[in-house]
Amino acid sequence: MGTLQLEVVTPDKTVVSTAVEMAVCPGVEGEFGVLPQHVSLLSALKIGGLRYRIDGKDEYVFISGGFADVNNNVLTVLAESAERAADIDTARALAAKERAEKRIAEHADNIDMTRAEASLQRAVVRLQLAQSR
Repeated sequence: MGTLQLEVVTPDKTVVSTAVEMAVCPGVEGEFGVLPQHVSLLSALKIGGLRYRIDGKDEYVFISGGFADVNNNVLTVLAESAERAADIDTARALAAKERAEKRIAEHADNIDMTRAEASLQRAVVRLQLAQSR
């Protein structure tokens, strides 16, 4: 079947750079898959898990929004932040989830609910991906 090159890049570092059999990205309009020789594509990404397969084994990366570009058998993900599932600190993610839930529950006038809900979503996805490893 072949492979395609996956590059997951943040402003700070390259998180993943490897040949993969396939990838599934968290697009804003829903998940989409990318296989070798995929047609050119540009898509916005939402907070979620990016799944990719190497030698028949699935791996996961947390993505906190960004863009995916497929061109010339290369899938480039430009993410605001990204973290391999194996590198997720579950204690830190759990603490972030609890902080976000507390902020939302208090529903104080001085908090930005959109930011609090996004924080909660990031923490929940990170915890789910950490458990998938």
